[in-house]
Amino acid sequence: MQAKAIAKYQRISPLKVNFICREIRGKHVDEALSILRFTPKAGARLLEKVLKSAVANAENNHNLDRKDLYVLEAYANDAPVMKRWRPKAKGSAYPILKRSSHIGVTVAER
Repeated sequence: MQAKAIAKYQRISPLKVNFICREIRGKHVDEALSILRFTPKAGARLLEKVLKSAVANAENNHNLDRKDLYVLEAYANDAPVMKRWRPKAKGSAYPILKRSSHIGVTVAER
């Protein structure tokens, strides 16, 4: 059995979150939460909230036991990009891409 949670349109680059996702994939849920709690990155806070939501979904919706759960997959996909423009030399413009991401976590029973 699997349970998942997704946080959509989060204003952080998916590249920054995927570094943290790599750390928790395949780990036990409690171990992953402790890793996220002590990781000093902004993406770790968002990923921690999504992981807690996925665990709650597993416990409440699928009647799974928390001590048997592990992180099956954790990912951050591209979401829509806000495009802004900066003035540059000789009247030209330079694009600024404000990226956002869809953060998802799937937990499964061992």
